[in-house]
Amino acid sequence: MATPASSKPDFPWWLAVAAALAVAAAIFIAASDLYAQVFATVAKGIGITVFVTMVAFALASAIGLGIALMGLSGSRWLHQIARFYVEIIRGVPILVLLFWIAFAGAPAFVAAWNALTAPLQNAGLLSELMVRDVSLLWRAIIALTIGYSAFISEVFRAGIQAVEKGQIEAAKALGLTRTQRFRLIVFPQAIRTILPPLGNDFVAMVKDSSLVSVLGVADITQMGKIYAAGSFRFFETYSIVAYIYLILTVGLSLALRALEKRLRRQHEE
Repeated sequence: MATPASSKPDFPWWLAVAAALAVAAAIFIAASDLYAQVFATVAKGIGITVFVTMVAFALASAIGLGIALMGLSGSRWLHQIARFYVEIIRGVPILVLLFWIAFAGAPAFVAAWNALTAPLQNAGLLSELMVRDVSLLWRAIIALTIGYSAFISEVFRAGIQAVEKGQIEAAKALGLTRTQRFRLIVFPQAIRTILPPLGNDFVAMVKDSSLVSVLGVADITQMGKIYAAGSFRFFETYSIVAYIYLILTVGLSLALRALEKRLRRQHEE
């Protein structure tokens, strides 16, 4: 019996076209002295972009998981604290959070640190901390971490709540502790639900990492801004910036989609 046309796997024509355009653009960049120079300059920021994204996302995931577990705990106070954190942080734009952490939060932290460690500083055991000692790179990472942890906590919460309660009750009947139930029963099943939206947040953070350029952090966008300001080659520069971000985000999306399919096949087996 013939397979209905609607059930046949859909060939990813969009990906074929995108790959062809990416290869054509790469050839054009290599053949053009101007575009090659722009690419070489902008590409210097790739390492910073990747570092900021990886560190901030790892920290945001850890904090987000902790906030999600607080919200799902039996403690009313922990639940209210978690909801307060999520609702307040989600209401602040990432750009505003970057400015606040960089120019208000960091000085406040330095002042608080110096006040707490004043006896040690007076004894000569510690030196006074200055605002300039807190690098703009880490201020940007902290801002992205705080901003995304609120969104990621909701992803974890929804994934954990999607696990059937019957399995949790069965684990209780077997005498597993709360930690064992989470580690052996809940989280391995929740990760299949969590992974797609978590991957979307990761790709979104790659794009939002471009906002750290407002603090002068030498990422892809900042390197593009510096080159364009000095050469007035705005079209060429920002075309290269967009090209690099597209390569990063589309590549990550495809890798995450492949991982999701692999996990789905393992579950079905």
